[in-house]
Amino acid sequence: MPRPERQLIERVRSLAQAGYSGRRTLITGIGDDCAVLRPAAGHDLLVTTDFSLEGVHFRREWHSPESVGHRCLTRGLSDIAAMGGEPMAVFLSLALPGDLAQSWVDRFIRGLLGLAARHRVALAGGDTAQSPAGVLADGVFADIVVLGSVPRGKALLRSGAKAGDRIYVTGKLGLGGATVRRMYAGEKVRPASARGYFYPEPRVEVGRKLRGVASAMIDISDGLSTDLSHICEESGVGAVVYEASVPVAKSATLDDALYGGDDYELLFTSSKRVAEEIAGVAVTEIGEITSRQGMWIQDERGKTKTMKAKGWEHFRAGNR
Repeated sequence: MPRPERQLIERVRSLAQAGYSGRRTLITGIGDDCAVLRPAAGHDLLVTTDFSLEGVHFRREWHSPESVGHRCLTRGLSDIAAMGGEPMAVFLSLALPGDLAQSWVDRFIRGLLGLAARHRVALAGGDTAQSPAGVLADGVFADIVVLGSVPRGKALLRSGAKAGDRIYVTGKLGLGGATVRRMYAGEKVRPASARGYFYPEPRVEVGRKLRGVASAMIDISDGLSTDLSHICEESGVGAVVYEASVPVAKSATLDDALYGGDDYELLFTSSKRVAEEIAGVAVTEIGEITSRQGMWIQDERGKTKTMKAKGWEHFRAGNR
């Protein structure tokens, strides 16, 4: 079982101190009531928070502890990337079953810290608790908070898309949805065959380079259709997606790409022609923003049909 809370915090602190220190922005981290951060002059702060809940976002029989920790942090870093920001510090709150092996916790933290080090962001604090008995007895619950910064007034919002803007995505889509579908069907999926799902890479550097290029942006965590609908709603526009242009991952289907989620790529709009590769990541034009509100998908013959937002949404009937 995990160590008593005080010892567990000291264990996490020692692991964090062995990782990236964050001294460029983190003045005081774990050990005080609050962390002390110093953003760069002329920058706005970004704050995002995301739950990772056992049975909803991961299962211990499917995901290694390292994968759970990595994916937990990816959720926050991907939000910072979608704003064109630079991550500053990470805060992690954990509720753990009383009988969970300490080795599982150590491996979870190492998975999180490995990704944090690559993006030069420090684990600056958080909280720990024992998860309650009851309906959700003995589950692992993790809440990640990521603070970031962006030059003043330069944050990329969902509300900037305009009619005539082109729609772009990074990478390939559908691996997340395809992998989850396979696991629900009882297939044992090896992480090596679906690394982009088990260890997704948040597109932080791409997001930074899109400042001044993208008119609106969001990360694809809930599926292309759902996340595009958020841009359309916030911008008061519509969208046409070209079916043949959607970059579908190997072993995935178009439906996985449109509705599956868990891809953590960037979806953005721009009035400018965008390079086919940014920071070593492929970029694909997949459609156009329209003044008429709604979403449509167009096939190679030019026939269009309505595209509904059918990706992941909490509290929707039928969620597994």
